[in-house]
Amino acid sequence: SSRPKPMELLYTALSGAKQAQTAMTIRANNLANVNTTGFRADLERTAAYQVDGYGHETRYMSQSEQAGTNFASGQLQQTGRTLDVAIQGEGYLAVQAPSGQEAYTRAGNIVVDGDGQAFINGNPVLSDGGQLILPEYQQVTIGKDGTVSVIPLGGGAQIEAGQITLVKPENTTMTKGQDGLLYLKNGAQAPVSDEVELVSGFLESSNVNAVTELVSSMAVNRQFELQIKMMKTADTLAQSGNKLISGS
Repeated sequence: SSRPKPMELLYTALSGAKQAQTAMTIRANNLANVNTTGFRADLERTAAYQVDGYGHETRYMSQSEQAGTNFASGQLQQTGRTLDVAIQGEGYLAVQAPSGQEAYTRAGNIVVDGDGQAFINGNPVLSDGGQLILPEYQQVTIGKDGTVSVIPLGGGAQIEAGQITLVKPENTTMTKGQDGLLYLKNGAQAPVSDEVELVSGFLESSNVNAVTELVSSMAVNRQFELQIKMMKTADTLAQSGNKLISGS
């Protein structure tokens, strides 16, 4: 018979519930980062696979795959702060990840420490193969090509402190790490691109759509509840079957 047995139904429902839990975690993380500068939303991905074995080939289970990434651009928000930069169009800023590997981000909230070292969310901003370091200055400007110029504390002519490394790899070649940074899938470094344009005094918002995420979260939650009901039904069927076998 092609009718699913209680244990078969239980495992099928369990796989669905497990996938729904993963989806809820991803949606919750997106919502938590709705106000995170330059954040790229995660997308849950699920595959259905056929269960081999005796009987009709009608049993399928769900399996979560590595989350995808939504590479759509966020809105540009004016801050008026010179060290805040946003990318117009495609491209990324290069930073050094905690692992030492080169990584990429759309966040442009640059901060400079007491030694003149530039960071974005604690990650060194890369320039000409090393970290961008600014001398003591009374004024700083950032050009659309990423060139950082300063007027020294004592005044005088404007000098170039470095050029922020800007890259433009294809989105399909990139993957998002658990640290929220983007990496090339092959572990290589993207070549510097002169096609990427910065605008100073702006930051790019997260590309998370709060309404969409909330609606999706509710849909996933309903799916999860349905899978739990199926598991309870499987248990009820198993108990009924046991009573029939025992004759009680």
